[in-house]
Amino acid sequence: MSQPAIAITGATGFIGGRVARALAGAGLPLHLVVRNRDKAPTLPRAEVAVAAFGDRSAVEHALNGIHTMLMVSAAESATRLAGHKAFIDVAAAAGVRHVVYTSLMAAAPDAVFTLARDHFATEEHLRASGMAWTFLRDNFYLDFMPVMVGDDGVIRGPAGSGRAALVSRRDVAAAAAAILRNPSSHAGRSYDLTGPEALCMAEVASTLSTGLGLDITFHDETIPEAYESRRVWDAPQWQYDAWVSTYMAIASGAMSRVSTSVEDITGRAPQSLADFLAAQADPAEAS
Repeated sequence: MSQPAIAITGATGFIGGRVARALAGAGLPLHLVVRNRDKAPTLPRAEVAVAAFGDRSAVEHALNGIHTMLMVSAAESATRLAGHKAFIDVAAAAGVRHVVYTSLMAAAPDAVFTLARDHFATEEHLRASGMAWTFLRDNFYLDFMPVMVGDDGVIRGPAGSGRAALVSRRDVAAAAAAILRNPSSHAGRSYDLTGPEALCMAEVASTLSTGLGLDITFHDETIPEAYESRRVWDAPQWQYDAWVSTYMAIASGAMSRVSTSVEDITGRAPQSLADFLAAQADPAEAS
């Protein structure tokens, strides 16, 4: 009897794509659920299905016969939670048995980081779905730290002296791939995925300065200053709230706990920010 394929959403993105390549390399059959077929990776033993989270008919067709699935959270939007819930409902109706979901550390109904509230609500919907679940509660991605630097070399935000145990997307993908190879042993488990250390933003700036060969500093804004400085970008209010509360969550201490889950799951120590920057400078390591 042939092994059922593992469905992977977000296979055109970094995490989903990296998981897909790892599992394809292990010889596992895959079902890549994407929005744009032209962007789907070409992999051995991988079929491609086109479906957006909110398209019930397409999702039902894409998940027919699937037992296990990686659900990579959708892009940030005002309607993301509704899309997540609709997708979960169709997955359960289609007979999916186990969902591995990329959530967020400190997800809670009253989380300081506003988008973590959507992750918590998604987790609760999965718990109530009847399907088995595994939650990967990622810390903030250290990959995005260079993006936080302004054109003037300053990182600005109300993070104070709070710390975050930043994790690389590479390590999140490695953990997800390891779990999907043997999902039953991880059913009903929630993992905080972090890097090896918790850094304050001043330390992030210093590490970036060394790793990138630039002069980067951190300016601790007040919350009103943070909102005002971001008004230069035309964005909806929920986006301003998300940008500012990223730093507020760090200040609160909610993102500071260092977990051993990445190494426990993958057998490999997670990247630090310095490790990540060094790898990015080496094309062979960054790929």
